[in-house]
Amino acid sequence: MATAYERYILHTTPEKFFIEACDEGADAVLTIDRVSNEMTLTGKEDVPASAVTRPICGLLGTIRLVAGMYLVVITRKRNVGSLMGHAVWKAVDFDIISYKRTMLHLSEIQSQENKTFLTMMSNVLNTDGFYFCTDYDLTHTLQRLGNTSPDFQDSSLLERADQRFVWNANLLRELAAQTELHKFAIPVVHGFIFMKTCRINGKAFEWILISRRSCFRAGVRYYVRGIDSGGHAANFVETEQIVLYEGAMASFVQTRGSIPFYWSQRPNLKYKPKPIISKTAIHMDGFQRHFDSQVVIYGKQSILNLVNQKGSEKPLEQAFARMVSNMSNDVINYIAFDFHKECSRMRWERLQILVDGVAQTQDEYSYFMVNSEQETVAQQKGVFRSNCMDCLDRTNVIQSLLARRSLQTQLQRMGVLNVGQRLEEQSDFEKIYKNAWADNANACAVQYAGTGALKTDFTRTGKRTRFGLLMDGWNSMIRYYKNNFSDGFRQDSIDLFLGNFALDETNAPTPLRVQKDWKFLTLPIIMLVAFSMCIVCLLMAGDTWTETLAYVMFWGAASTITAAIILFNGQDFVDAPKLVHKEKMD
Repeated sequence: MATAYERYILHTTPEKFFIEACDEGADAVLTIDRVSNEMTLTGKEDVPASAVTRPICGLLGTIRLVAGMYLVVITRKRNVGSLMGHAVWKAVDFDIISYKRTMLHLSEIQSQENKTFLTMMSNVLNTDGFYFCTDYDLTHTLQRLGNTSPDFQDSSLLERADQRFVWNANLLRELAAQTELHKFAIPVVHGFIFMKTCRINGKAFEWILISRRSCFRAGVRYYVRGIDSGGHAANFVETEQIVLYEGAMASFVQTRGSIPFYWSQRPNLKYKPKPIISKTAIHMDGFQRHFDSQVVIYGKQSILNLVNQKGSEKPLEQAFARMVSNMSNDVINYIAFDFHKECSRMRWERLQILVDGVAQTQDEYSYFMVNSEQETVAQQKGVFRSNCMDCLDRTNVIQSLLARRSLQTQLQRMGVLNVGQRLEEQSDFEKIYKNAWADNANACAVQYAGTGALKTDFTRTGKRTRFGLLMDGWNSMIRYYKNNFSDGFRQDSIDLFLGNFALDETNAPTPLRVQKDWKFLTLPIIMLVAFSMCIVCLLMAGDTWTETLAYVMFWGAASTITAAIILFNGQDFVDAPKLVHKEKMD
């Protein structure tokens, strides 16, 4: 397999960047002209002695901002573990370096915009969960890698990568255009990876959990819902559980993704905005396109729809069920399970109803397994596609239960578990297992909703606790604030990073220059002043109680009416995305 370089040194001169590959036997330097932006492959002898030198961990790519081109490099990495002898790294720190030596060519407005775009890039890079490997393809499951052709095996990491999960594909476009530069291109996935050597019955095995977030229709909780015209679902995550034992390996794959038709749930200052199903007549086109691609990639589909079957979520469940019934195939199975109703009043043991209900289907789908003689003895023929509203909290709980059931069978078949032994009884491993799945939930939740996941006390301990309920309330409050007052900026950051919005060389005015409506500042100030005056009147009573009451009623009415106007026009007061027009996201 063609690999990428692992060790690098960045040499900088006023005219050029020289990225030197420092692997044993390598004599390759990626030279970038800071004026013409041209990339060429040269040798170490071309690096001038006067260059400023620093070690880097990899090249994330390049991007154009207002000031011109920027080089994005990984400056610090941390080893996560080893996957079949291949080191897996987490990218920890990054640097964004301008090709331009000064910013004198920018006007004051352009300089401010450039700083904003740099902050957006940093916002994405500082979102925890970027992973890479220089000699193994992290974007594919074990089963996909096991069913590939020799030509595929010989291609570079960049060429063979599953584009759904290459988060720096936009940044690598310049390198992708020149095959001789591909060894400098490291595909980076975003999500969660956990790797640990575990022990049961004195037998050591590797247990690995990998969640890969799709970069198609990526974004934040309320601004990206449903699907796009290409059939890509919001917050789509492929989660693979891997076991390695004495040369044998097994893998079980599940997916999660937003309810796959056209719907939205725009923030509007309300705690839970009402979901709106688009009136478009092409729901089935996108829906069909989504599942056609899923069947091609994963095989049969069992949909576990965990949304409420009453209230504002009910129309989504009904529409989903109706669309599945309108599809003419026998490879899609739909199961609606009202998670909150079934588990109300702390009855979390009722989740076993769903697990038992799909047990036969899970056995039919099986899992991927290669024995110690490297013979494929099992193939996974289908996946469970789970979703709730956000595809975070409820979804993760169910996925962890299904994954445990698969793991039980795999470990018995490998000879790690004895006949009759249950995973739940292996207390040391159970602790590792539950914490890893809870950490997986938190990682996916932070990346999509901005806070840690809810219900992780159940995932960690197997039971719901009052402290867990309090933490869920705290996280819900933080989600409310972020979803209404900072997620527009986060959505813009992701759209810039992934190339959904691109700056050109014309230096035309950017969408950042859009001015807020007068209501945005005026009404909150009026409400604040009125509410303050109401409090002052209560604290500093007038000569008579009727006078005090009149003042309090006047200022109270003023603050209440203003608050009602703000709530009525809620979408004007939230932090909305500016770079990609809202309607284009539906």
